[in-house]
Amino acid sequence: MTKKLHIEDVYKQYNDKVILDNIDLTVSEGELCAVVGPSGCGKSTLLRLILGQEAPTKGQIKIDGDPATTPDTHRGIVYQRYSLFPNRTVLDNVLMGKLFTEGKWWNPFYKNKAHIEEAMSYLERVRLTQAAHKYPHELSGGMQQRAAIAQALIMKPPVLLMDEPFGALDPDTRDELQVFLLELWETEKLTIFFVTHDLIEACFLGSRLLVLSQYYTDDRGNGEGVNRGGKIVADHSLPPMATSMAVKESEEFQTLIKSVRQAGFNPEVLQHVTEFNLKHPDSYQTLLPEEHNGEQKSLNV
Repeated sequence: MTKKLHIEDVYKQYNDKVILDNIDLTVSEGELCAVVGPSGCGKSTLLRLILGQEAPTKGQIKIDGDPATTPDTHRGIVYQRYSLFPNRTVLDNVLMGKLFTEGKWWNPFYKNKAHIEEAMSYLERVRLTQAAHKYPHELSGGMQQRAAIAQALIMKPPVLLMDEPFGALDPDTRDELQVFLLELWETEKLTIFFVTHDLIEACFLGSRLLVLSQYYTDDRGNGEGVNRGGKIVADHSLPPMATSMAVKESEEFQTLIKSVRQAGFNPEVLQHVTEFNLKHPDSYQTLLPEEHNGEQKSLNV
């Protein structure tokens, strides 16, 4: 399967504070990677590095084999707060990426029939055809977020990044958008990197669950000068697409939630780096000599 995203030996440090600590990750085409972790583990930092908003202190990030440098059309992004221009219609918002690419964003009279037809096809996919000529303030929160997804998808990004996209929605709308995203992911064969603070949402949505945490230990000890950042402490393959909210009440689902909370969110549970639950087929881990008994390690776990 094609590898869309590759991260190796990535560190991010601000002054003396290590945020991300030797991150290794490969994501194949068609994965829906849900990323969770406790506050301060570096989830949003990792997303910004993939987007190209920031550069890693050390290490490499590649998308489709090319270095991920500044933001470009290889990475669509959907934020918690809708990225819609309030003075543009829904259709015009979806067209903005095309207009920016062609340098025509400033011209309100520029029309390209092929682009309009393509934008309408994406609005149909997100079930907003009837809202094409409305303005964002005329839409519900869920409709605005679907418009933002269409705005990102029209540029056909190899990786769609989503940063807490449903965090500002009421519970019923959030449930509706979760099911909608799963349907869209399946029909469009998308590769999605979905960051959320909601563990239940992550376990429901992901075909793959990545747990990022600063709660672990290694052979560097706990003395003065040891400054650990977040690592991927668990990497689970999840069952095929959920089709009902009822799965959240199942015993298997609740067991997964409990195990992830224990492994990644409990500061009193400090797994050693060699004990992480990295069972996904694409998982791999590089360890420095000081992290593991003085030996350089590169493990496919």
